Amino acid sequence: MEKIWLKSYPPGIPSEIDIDHIPSLVALFEDACRKYADKVAYISMGKEMTYRALEQESQAFAGWLQAKGLKKGDRVALMMPNLLQYPVALFGTLRAGCVVVNCNPLYTPRELEHQLKDSGAVAIVIVENFAHTLQQVMDGTALKHVVVTPMGEMLGRIKGALVNLAVRKVKKLVPPWQIAGTIGFNAVLAMGRSHGWTPVPLEQSDIAFLQYTGGTTGISKGAMLTHANVASNVTQAYNWIHPVVREGEEFIITALPLYHVFALTANCLTFLMIGARNLLIANPRDIPGFIKEWGKYPVSVVTGVNTLFNALLNHPDFSRLNFATMRLTLGGGMAVQAPIAEKWRQVTGTPLLQAYGLTETSPAATINPLDMKEFNGAIGLPISSTEVSIRDDNGTEVAVSQAGEICIRGPQVMKGYWQRPEETALVFYPDGFLRTGDIGYMDAQGFIYLVDRKKDMILVSGFNVYPKEVEEAVAMHPGVMEVAAIGVPDAHSGEAVKIFVVRKDPALDAAALIQHCRSVLTGYKVPKHVEFREDLPRTNVGKILRRALKEGA
Repeated sequence: MEKIWLKSYPPGIPSEIDIDHIPSLVALFEDACRKYADKVAYISMGKEMTYRALEQESQAFAGWLQAKGLKKGDRVALMMPNLLQYPVALFGTLRAGCVVVNCNPLYTPRELEHQLKDSGAVAIVIVENFAHTLQQVMDGTALKHVVVTPMGEMLGRIKGALVNLAVRKVKKLVPPWQIAGTIGFNAVLAMGRSHGWTPVPLEQSDIAFLQYTGGTTGISKGAMLTHANVASNVTQAYNWIHPVVREGEEFIITALPLYHVFALTANCLTFLMIGARNLLIANPRDIPGFIKEWGKYPVSVVTGVNTLFNALLNHPDFSRLNFATMRLTLGGGMAVQAPIAEKWRQVTGTPLLQAYGLTETSPAATINPLDMKEFNGAIGLPISSTEVSIRDDNGTEVAVSQAGEICIRGPQVMKGYWQRPEETALVFYPDGFLRTGDIGYMDAQGFIYLVDRKKDMILVSGFNVYPKEVEEAVAMHPGVMEVAAIGVPDAHSGEAVKIFVVRKDPALDAAALIQHCRSVLTGYKVPKHVEFREDLPRTNVGKILRRALKEGA
């Protein structure tokens, strides 16, 4: 395969990376903390944390894990929005030699139970707002240690008390819960400092994250991302942005949740390497609050998804912000729409550049050159040490500009799916290329264009929704005979879930079905549209034809 994309690389971008000098993500983290010790690493609700403090607090968390007997390879679940507790627990878990299992705080009990059981997590850090969800599934898991933290626990005594009062009493965001033997986050850190921490030898092949995804098919499963996978992707991203960013001077705003692989690698890890200040937004759905926070700081970098950019642009206060310090905007997670990109450039003065990747690729595989001045519609060039092969259904590489399945090979590609060797084998070709299930083409300059997504996947605000999971949830209702789910265009979220239902109970209505779905599915997976039919289109062997439904929707 000729790497035709290399000729389109901007000056200064290497064709290959070398991570031999990075034994683990812990080494990368500790180097950054030493280099930028006195600089601010994170800001949350006005509270600043320096790189030195981050190193000390994460060491204390690692010490607590070791005090509780956790060993190298044990899994630790993190279930919280963007709070200071997250990076402390994240890096503390890695420094203890343990594996991070990121959990979406909006999971239903059923979804959380699956992930905890499948990963075998023995400890969890969870914000108190969602402790009631954990309470419902605790008995069926391997959890031995539960850390429950209020939103304001690391904000200082006075500010923390005020935030917790507002969250608990004013906004009433903490449903009642009762779990025996829990401990608070600050108590954990105090115990960890008292116990001390012993460094754990780590190798590049050790697993750093079990990052759960629907993968390219079916049920949620853990992508095994090793220290080498993620360190490679961080190094690839660092090399790509290095010519245009200033070490120790950038200010990145993080509205995307850090438990999502895009923000995890881009915002949390890559910008750690350059000593950036990172403003954490706990609730990006509060657009007025988000804009107000933005206005307090000299933001130079922002990442996001198309729907977030659209929501900001449609709020009257956004255009009043001072964008003089803005240098870079990167969009991923879902396709960026050209009109949104153009309006973003007009309002902020900076281009909105697309990147592409998967959870299975840690995630970045292609990024557009950062010296581009206008939106080009491409998802970018394969980044350093990354090969992209466009293949037909037989696995044969197709010609330039011909559409086929996007396949990826590189050091950032996952080790495989956790305890699922058969499913791992299905997504890899014998030559090591990962089958993404996405359809695209490469032009003569090496730019990749996305034609269509995975055949049936629905993308809601950047999150994967798989029809099979929705259909299984709907089918749990006793009034449903048959169901099929598809994605339909939605002005707010890009796509929304629509279900077609054949009723068993003639009295069943859409409201009751949606209410049922809310009890078993995370909000973004809940169907927005319901259509009842007498029957559903099928193949000659009886398989329901989702494509026919989509064409007629």
